[in-house]
Order: sequence, then C-alpha cells, then structure tokens
Amino acid sequence: MLAAQRRDLLLERLRVDGRLVAKDLAAELGVSEDSVRRDLRELAAAGLCQRVYGGALPVSPAIADHAGRERVEPASKERVAAVAARLVAPGSTAIIDGGTTALAVVRALPLDLAATVVTHSPTVAAALVDHRDVEVFLLGGRLFKHSLVTCGAAAVEAAQSVTADVFLLGVTGVHHQAGLTTGDADEAAMKRALSRRAADTYVLASAEKVGAASRFAVLPLDDVTGLVTDADPDVPAMRELLAAGVQVVA
Repeated sequence: MLAAQRRDLLLERLRVDGRLVAKDLAAELGVSEDSVRRDLRELAAAGLCQRVYGGALPVSPAIADHAGRERVEPASKERVAAVAARLVAPGSTAIIDGGTTALAVVRALPLDLAATVVTHSPTVAAALVDHRDVEVFLLGGRLFKHSLVTCGAAAVEAAQSVTADVFLLGVTGVHHQAGLTTGDADEAAMKRALSRRAADTYVLASAEKVGAASRFAVLPLDDVTGLVTDADPDVPAMRELLAAGVQVVA
C-alpha cells in the first residue's frame, strides 16, 4: 500500500471510529509504528487530525477564528444555548465564557432576567446591553483576537476578585480520554482561572466538539459539574463520556 493510500485509510478510520491507535494500525497494515506515526504527523500538520499519546483523535472544527466558528453548526449551538441559559438563575452571579456558543447563551437569556454576569468577552458583554437588570462585569487584559476574549496575566489577576455561582465554559474539544481542550495555551489558562472562581462549571459543547480534541488541555472531565450538549447519546464518543460518569444536562 502506498503512503498516500495509507493516509487515506487512516482518515477514513478516524471518521468511522473516532480515534486511531498507532500500535494497532501498524499490526493491521503490516508496517512499522514509526511509519504510522509519520503518517499521523503529516496528517496533523495538514490540520486533519489531532495527535495524542499513542495515536490521534479527530481535530475540532471549532479552532477556526470567531467569524469562521459562527458558520459552524449554528442550530446545534442554539439548542445547547437554550438549555444552558436555564442554568443562570435569577439573582445569581454567572461567569460566561467567550465564543459563539456563549454568545448564543446570552441571546437565549430572558430580557427580564435579574442577575450578574462576569465575562472576559467584549462581544458577550455588549450582547447584554438590552438586559436592563443584568449587571455586567467585563474582565480586562490582552485581547486575544482569534476568539475575541481577554487573556494573559492581567485578565487572570482580574478573575481572582470574582466569586460566582456558575461558570459556562466553552471549549473546542470534549473527549473521554483527552478531557476538555482548546486551541491556545493562554486561553486554556484563562478558562482554568475562571473555573476556579465558580461553585459549578458546566461545559457548552455543540455536537461537532464531542469526540474531538485540540492542542491544549483546559480541565479534566472530573473537574466539571456537567456537560450541556445536543450530541446523540448513542454515538460512540457520547457513550464513552457517559460511561466515564459525565453528567449530561438536557
């Protein structure tokens, strides 16, 4: 089998199985593990998979910039947002992450809601202007233009003064082994800092993020209260998450 044919096969297996194990593939194809790892490196360099220890996982489509992510599964994000909005109780303090799913959550909040929202996303803050009884605190810092959120030391320091009831966390990948991931190291650190300031953390994950992974770990699954997703519970990635004890909010 030619190398190009082998890489096509790997991509098809990744699509069907949701993961690749280098050792198993090498034995099946009668090639060395080094050959399979080389194939995976080339596929990862082309943005077609996310390498992990021992193999590879599907790469998340949510690593595109903010404008690009707005075109990815908008209906799925709206379904997730409708459920997540109910987690912001009247009178509570909620930290709302940045990103397109978080923005959909804000749009799903009742206009008469009385609550406090803390965010490091200027777009989320601006979307709350018409919510007359929502007090908005915008955390300052370096603007990460890819995701339109503030990150870095100043933003993390600003987060230390916050105490919240709930954090609605956006990520680009949710996987039973890789945990919660995103595409930027500083953004991952900011998400961890925000999670530490809330009593409960819920992950917002439209269907395309489930079973996928990105480069930087945010949190292990055990560190969050629940997962808000519209992914089919019968797909393999969801079955693995449920078997791992992840609580799904519907």
